[in-house]
Amino acid sequence: MKVTAIVPSLNPDGRFPEVIRGLVKAGFERVILVDDGSVEERKHFFDEAMEAGEGRCVLLRHSRNLGKGRALKTAFNWFLANQGEDIGVVTLDSDGQHKAEDVRRCAEALEQHPNALIIGARNFNGPNVPKRSAFGNKLTAGVFRAVCGIKITDTQTGLRGISADFAGTLMNVSGERFEFETNMLLETKKREVEIFEVPIETVYIDKNETSHFHPIRDSISIYALILKYVSSSLISWAIDFVLFGVLERILSRLGLEPRLSLLIATVGARIVSSLCNFLINKRVVFKSDGDLAKTMVKYYVVASVQAAASYGGVYLLSQVIRLPSLIAKFVVDTALFFISFRVQQAWVFKNAKKRLEK
Repeated sequence: MKVTAIVPSLNPDGRFPEVIRGLVKAGFERVILVDDGSVEERKHFFDEAMEAGEGRCVLLRHSRNLGKGRALKTAFNWFLANQGEDIGVVTLDSDGQHKAEDVRRCAEALEQHPNALIIGARNFNGPNVPKRSAFGNKLTAGVFRAVCGIKITDTQTGLRGISADFAGTLMNVSGERFEFETNMLLETKKREVEIFEVPIETVYIDKNETSHFHPIRDSISIYALILKYVSSSLISWAIDFVLFGVLERILSRLGLEPRLSLLIATVGARIVSSLCNFLINKRVVFKSDGDLAKTMVKYYVVASVQAAASYGGVYLLSQVIRLPSLIAKFVVDTALFFISFRVQQAWVFKNAKKRLEK
């Protein structure tokens, strides 16, 4: 195979050498081990893993724990400097949760789909899957599908096949701990990298109690980038909502008919809020380096359609169904919020980042 295996580990146990032995039997010619700041009493397992590797292993060390994301970047960096004829890498966990035959299948999939991100996808409906893991994975998969348009069944798998080009790109992606693997998935959307899933066996050892994944701390980190996307829209929505209320009240007191006051309030609030949303999305959220004029034209095409839909919806609910105008505004714009975000993510800023060279 022209694929290098990467195995980061923090405080491994006796299963670690067996994982490496399995990779050797599976045919991997080169394996990169990363000691992410393990305690002294666990370092001998790296020596045993090196012996099990039969001369095929390279050991990289962090003097202190820097996180899984940094460990992967350390391995990527070494691989890119010593790539040889290998086309990419396959990453896996050190605790035995990934079977050697599944790792090989993912490596073979990378050889067949060299421009894709290969995902070793587990099935979370089995009786042996811890409830915490099943719930977390299904929730995150739903968020990715709804908010980012990324259809993937296993968002937290550590078994992934990554091309050399994409590994180089990922060196500059934010995230030092578990959030890096989520940011990796988000980067595929920006770079228009295909995701190819390979079904693998679902293995949880000791109910996943040895995992270094912390549900509260790492879930906050994992959702941070997605929340940044959502926060931008919420900020602009809040600006639009407040300005609409102020303008609508002022215009009503001036004696304008409801239809005209609603139109002016909607347009005025949307102009200000959309400009704020555009600037935040371009500079902070999507970090777009695309042409300003072209991106702004596409953005305001969407904004104009959204404004018309907002006006029509609010008018329908407030004047026909007789809901209070602010409640009608809340209902309509909540629905438009999700629709607008997906359109922006999929079209307006789609070409903000260049594709990987193919």
